[in-house]
Amino acid sequence: MRTLQSRDTSAGTTGTVRGSDARPLDRHRVQAPPRSIWRYFAVRILMGRLARMYSRVRIEGAERLPNAPAVLCFSHQNWADPFYVYAAIPSRPRVYFFGPEQEDMRRGVRNRLMRWGGVAVPYQPGNRGLVAATARVQELVLGGASIAIAGEGRIHLGEGGILPLREGAAYLSLRAGVPMVPVAIGGTSWLGFRRTVRVRIGLPIDSVAATLRRPTMEEVARLTELAQFALESLVADFQDQPRPGPLGRWLTELFNEWPEGARPPDPPRIVA
Repeated sequence: MRTLQSRDTSAGTTGTVRGSDARPLDRHRVQAPPRSIWRYFAVRILMGRLARMYSRVRIEGAERLPNAPAVLCFSHQNWADPFYVYAAIPSRPRVYFFGPEQEDMRRGVRNRLMRWGGVAVPYQPGNRGLVAATARVQELVLGGASIAIAGEGRIHLGEGGILPLREGAAYLSLRAGVPMVPVAIGGTSWLGFRRTVRVRIGLPIDSVAATLRRPTMEEVARLTELAQFALESLVADFQDQPRPGPLGRWLTELFNEWPEGARPPDPPRIVA
């Protein structure tokens, strides 16, 4: 995700929105309208319980999660990763997902569920609508919520590796003035029934920018580098799993969107 430039005011903190910001903000509120808290918890509980029913969820380092707002930068192997984030983290503070990258959140079962519950802060393909999305993130953080973002920006194969992180997670952390927490998810490249999925939480990385201050490119690059190293360390011992049965293979690819157009060949398995 490219480095963003946004205003220091938003629709949630001022009475009016001027100029070219008005239309993007209006469109964003159509795609992701604010929802009641009971809808949020209904969707969150549903997603977390589905993950725990299908998989054995193992949480490591839960004590490292701050009790205050943060940006959770998680590794991304599968469309279902947000389910496992909700299965692993406490109910407070509330956690919203930055993304998905969708043209219309009113289409598709998954998009409609997230829109109904108000658990996502989407933006349009090609990084359009990022100013409005960033303004919404600031509203949520100022209200005491955390933001989860797939730092790699796409799914990939290879449980023990991390793609180069995009700048979005670092930018959001610095822009909001909250720490970044690396979260590694292992075991979702193939969703085998009742297999173990590990959610490993790293130490928070403090941001250095004050709340509502626009971070510099150097600050964003530095925090991105620290997050990259932290995530790579967390996933270093994760191993690729064998293909599951027909149900697991179907569920694995149900909503996956591969930039290559289809799932690439599985990497060779390394047996310890």
